[in-house]
Amino acid sequence: MVHTEKAATVEATAAREDPGAHIADPAPLGLAAFAMTTFVLSVFNAGLIENTTLEAVVLPLALFYGGLTQFLAGMWEFRKGNTFGALAFTSFAAFWMAFAAYVKFVEPSLGASAATATGLFLLAWTIFTAYMTVAAARVNGAVLAVFVFLTLTFLFLTIGELAGAPTMGQVGGWLGLVTAILAWYASFAGVVNFTWKRTLLPLFPLTPAAHH
Repeated sequence: MVHTEKAATVEATAAREDPGAHIADPAPLGLAAFAMTTFVLSVFNAGLIENTTLEAVVLPLALFYGGLTQFLAGMWEFRKGNTFGALAFTSFAAFWMAFAAYVKFVEPSLGASAATATGLFLLAWTIFTAYMTVAAARVNGAVLAVFVFLTLTFLFLTIGELAGAPTMGQVGGWLGLVTAILAWYASFAGVVNFTWKRTLLPLFPLTPAAHH
């Protein structure tokens, strides 16, 4: 009886210290959703597939995987008390949904002004990603690498649109492919390490108390 009461007390104390402990880590899901959508779009941005009609394949991914699914990951990060993960996943979920709406409903009607509008859209996300990169330096090396390359991706895509330099946009596409691969790695490491109950793939912690 005493042992049971002691165990219950320990569980209650743990619940107060970490109310989200019973929730599975949403980061591998959010990273996977981000990676896949980024990969597919970047294939077109890099010029690996030049059929512009096929670019429409990005929109369903942007809405349902990069958008809705990543948004849910962000909400679960809020529940787990992870401000960085909550802000990152929720914001980039909104990016993908806004991107899908912009490409489908707004860009076709802008005519010659489309490049400027798209450049401004990308510039705003470059700024956001850059300051999130500073915060990522306290998460782990895998996540930091994702944000460094994502910042560069947005930067080159922005230059490509605002300067009318397709080559810069193509460089942004290649950087986006690297970003997607890094995000897939971070997602892969998170789920494999959890299911195997040991570190098979390192996330490269940057501080003794680093977590993602």
